[in-house]
Amino acid sequence: MSAITSVFNDGIFAEQFERYRRDPSSVDETWRQYFRMAESLLGQSAASAPAATGATADVAYLQKVAGAASLQQAIRMYGHYDVPLDPLGTPPIGADELAPGFHGLTEDDLATIPGAAIGDDRYPTAKEVIARKREVYTTRIGYEVWHLEMNEERNWFRHAFRAGELTRPLTADEKKAVLRRLNEVDGLERFLGRAYQGYKRFSVEGNDTLVPMLDEMINALGKSGAEEIVIGMAHRGRLNVLTNVMGKPFETLFSEFEGRHDHADETATGDVKYHAGFVGARSVDGREVKLRLVPNPSHLEVVNPVIEGVVRARQRVAGKPGERNEHAVVPVAIHGDAAFPGEGIVAETLNISHLNAYRTGGTIHIIVNNQVGFTTDPGDARSTYYSSDLAKGFEIPIFHVNADDAESCITAMRLACAYRTMFKKDVLIDLVGYRRHGHNEGDEPMYTQPTRTASIRKHPTVPQVWASRLVAEGVLTADEAAAVEKDVSQRYADIHSAFKQSLLGSEKHAPWPAEPAAAPRTVQTNVAAERLQFVNESLLQWPQEFTPNPRLAKQLERRREAMGEQGGIEWGHAEALAFGSLLLDGMSVRITGQDAERGTFSHRHSVLNDANTGRKYAPLANIPGSKGIFEVYNSALSETAVLAFEYGFSTVASDTLTLWEAQFGDFVNVAQPIIDQFIVADRAKWGQDSGLVMLLPHGYEGQGPEHSSARLERFLQLCAEGNMTVAYCSTPAQFFHLLRRQALRSNRRPLVCMQPKSMLRLPQASSRLEDLVQGGFQSVIDDPIASQRRDDVRRIVFCTGKVYYDMALAANRNPNVALVRVEELYPWPHEEIQRIMDLYPAIEQVVWAQEEPKNQGAWTYVQPRLRASAGAAVGVRYVGRPERASPAEGYADAHQQEQARIIAMVMDTGEVAEERPAMTVSK
Repeated sequence: MSAITSVFNDGIFAEQFERYRRDPSSVDETWRQYFRMAESLLGQSAASAPAATGATADVAYLQKVAGAASLQQAIRMYGHYDVPLDPLGTPPIGADELAPGFHGLTEDDLATIPGAAIGDDRYPTAKEVIARKREVYTTRIGYEVWHLEMNEERNWFRHAFRAGELTRPLTADEKKAVLRRLNEVDGLERFLGRAYQGYKRFSVEGNDTLVPMLDEMINALGKSGAEEIVIGMAHRGRLNVLTNVMGKPFETLFSEFEGRHDHADETATGDVKYHAGFVGARSVDGREVKLRLVPNPSHLEVVNPVIEGVVRARQRVAGKPGERNEHAVVPVAIHGDAAFPGEGIVAETLNISHLNAYRTGGTIHIIVNNQVGFTTDPGDARSTYYSSDLAKGFEIPIFHVNADDAESCITAMRLACAYRTMFKKDVLIDLVGYRRHGHNEGDEPMYTQPTRTASIRKHPTVPQVWASRLVAEGVLTADEAAAVEKDVSQRYADIHSAFKQSLLGSEKHAPWPAEPAAAPRTVQTNVAAERLQFVNESLLQWPQEFTPNPRLAKQLERRREAMGEQGGIEWGHAEALAFGSLLLDGMSVRITGQDAERGTFSHRHSVLNDANTGRKYAPLANIPGSKGIFEVYNSALSETAVLAFEYGFSTVASDTLTLWEAQFGDFVNVAQPIIDQFIVADRAKWGQDSGLVMLLPHGYEGQGPEHSSARLERFLQLCAEGNMTVAYCSTPAQFFHLLRRQALRSNRRPLVCMQPKSMLRLPQASSRLEDLVQGGFQSVIDDPIASQRRDDVRRIVFCTGKVYYDMALAANRNPNVALVRVEELYPWPHEEIQRIMDLYPAIEQVVWAQEEPKNQGAWTYVQPRLRASAGAAVGVRYVGRPERASPAEGYADAHQQEQARIIAMVMDTGEVAEERPAMTVSK
């Protein structure tokens, strides 16, 4: 201990003690408790002791007691720095506070202090107490739990460590079972390495203990009432988890290595084997526990919020609307050590874990810590000491374990499951191991980590380390350990030999459906007037003691008038009627977004707030006779995690219309990995379907580059194989029918909906009740004015959404121009456009008009399709903004000039330069 530290500690102690002697109430209660305890030990009153030599001696003794208490607390807080976590032998960094000298003590001093003096009367002296604390906190498992805010949780850990039931040693039989399990894990990896040399498999070697940890988790959670466990993980160790944990047949895995896939959808592109999902089951005490491994892309951690959405949907209690059982379904996220602190999606997912919209009752996190990311050392990959440090900011207990110490790993998992069951909160295990090969088996790690790789190659395997320990403990002999390894290796060889001889490998490739997806059926989206009137009246009722904002109440009251002959049903009104009619039919509705309750543009108001008390009331959740459940939540300020969550929810909840609304359409840019890797490609890659709706406000109103475009062009570029619907409605009635069609269709695929802003309350864009009662969604809408004099029309202008009203309401509206709205861009309505073209016999020109730049918006997608639909007799011209780097002008006057120019060009029936391919230069 330095002189400065000693003086500082002594000075504080002496000052507090002197104040206590004069007036006990003048010091903090913590000090009072401490001095009162000291008084009882010394048999006299410290406050009344004379300031003589005896009192000085008492003070010295009290300082030693205080030092012992401080040492005990330091071991709890910093003991994890002294745990040997690296299987390769890197010494722990330790901490000065763990030494008695730091606290002004020697080991002999500890022997003079009663154990009761530092709060543990189970041991006669503080020396034994400190030895016990070192055994718990500095030898096997590194605990970081004292940062937890709630006393109840900290006390639970104190009790768990003291009682010892959760931290009990493994029995001899359990240790033998773990040895066999570790050999099964290592044996599979070694066999695959021999049988399929050069193939990527992202081996788990070095973190083999992951599998027995998952075994313990399934057993512990199953006994506590879990009915299903949903796992998300990246590549590392996935093949071992699929087979040895999930129960995927080894023959199926071998078949995939052989390049054979047996699935019904011959058009599917599929995915690599270490991205695949699987659904299996285990028996725990005679009861089945379902296991679900969710498929994921190479964007590592993005699967985390997806599994949370899946779990949220699976936790719903059948037959009890609105109820969830958070014990019944448990999420498990297996991370990489570089990805956990490096990928922002991790922090986003942890942030939403306690929010009402997204909570699932706690996730069990495991970091498979290779101590390297691809070829990057930890010092270049993160700014924290532990890869898990991010979790501390979210009140998550953390256990660090050495992957070579299987017993400690299983103990940590036992504690994690018990904590999750008790507190319904996240918990994390940092499994510190190594990577025996490169990032994949084709990489050469000696290029980038030569010394570490050399150490790994000399280091015994995880099962060999465990076997040596059991032999040393006398649990089994070396020959018995070798026999286990040989038996497991032979088993894999026998399975593979039988597979090769039969040339069958006929088990189903797990995620693919047995039958092709059903063809879409025609659904009825119109609703009887009486039913819609009932919904509308129900939405205008609230409890007698509830006082809505008076101004808002008047706005909502207009919805009653809008149901009459005058019309005036606006966007938010039509949406509410669609939701309400679905709820009456038994279809649930879930919508989230950063301002989903009110709506970014104050148009929805699905949740009302009492003007006096702030109490919330959701009329859609209180429709009399409703059979479905209505959920609406203002989300966290996140796009990636919340969109991924809703996607995951929608893959399971086929009885729910699941919607996510971007605050502004361009915000969806942040969630592009979820769109690219899950939403548009899930069926093609994994045979997985989703009915998710994305509501993306889009339209050019002079709001600048970041609040104009939802990047329609990106979605259209991703359209293929019927993978989704992309629509840009122009009326509330169209939106009403589109939502109902999406909810009721049998062929579930995502819907991308360009949402309006200025059109939300535009009188000319409103609808009538009869529009909802009759007909259905129209993929193309003819010009209601020009269609009355078709023979006069010389130009058909096709467009989408909001720009239609800019043109239709223009003062210079040309009677020779027909404005036709394409409401559904994908699937492309080829036949409908052909039909409308045939209705105008005198057409000379076909124009596609848009307000987006030429290289953005729908044009590049529309151009070849519209040419085909319009026919060879007329060319297709473009009217809109020129190609630009930015999606919109940032200056209001520039925006207005461009809008005026586009309208003028549309209305001028003079020749518009035909869009031609770029000129090529001959070489």
